Amino acid sequence: MAGAYIDPPKKIPFYIRLGMYATRKVTGMDLLVPKLLAWYPRTAIGSGVLESLVVKPEGNISERLLQLIRIQVSLMVACPFCIDMNSFEYDRHGITDDEIRSLQRIEDAQTFSEREKLALRYARIISATPVKLDSLFMDSLKSLFTEREILIIASAAAQVNYWARLIKSLGVPPAGFTDSCRID
Repeated sequence: MAGAYIDPPKKIPFYIRLGMYATRKVTGMDLLVPKLLAWYPRTAIGSGVLESLVVKPEGNISERLLQLIRIQVSLMVACPFCIDMNSFEYDRHGITDDEIRSLQRIEDAQTFSEREKLALRYARIISATPVKLDSLFMDSLKSLFTEREILIIASAAAQVNYWARLIKSLGVPPAGFTDSCRID
């Protein structure tokens, strides 16, 4: 597996191989990340649980909005693997090429709704270091989102941040999800 800073262990525990099988069924790919996580099964199991509980659309939080957040955070933390995975089939979620380009420039597209613009701004703020939120911004967020929706947005951004930082720290290259797509 070229590109990662470390190689997977020669012997992978059976229960980790079960997780790798599930990952392969979901993604259609034999990913390097679960193999590397086999070095420390606690992290593999915890990461697997986190991924199995990934934020899903709910109420006024659409799959499109979640996908925009995942792509924006992936771009913000400059994680090639995450950009590759989270940008895959972006058009299936109603995201246009122009919107992708605006996310790459870290700006809002004219086609984004006010809710999308605010959610993306929130995702950008909480993905920066240090996180700097003020009460004025939070008041505007609360005017368009419920407390539950704010938590869903924050959780989606945090999940991508977790994976991005773990994957980048291991030097995992893109898996090839978008090899045939139009992502620049």
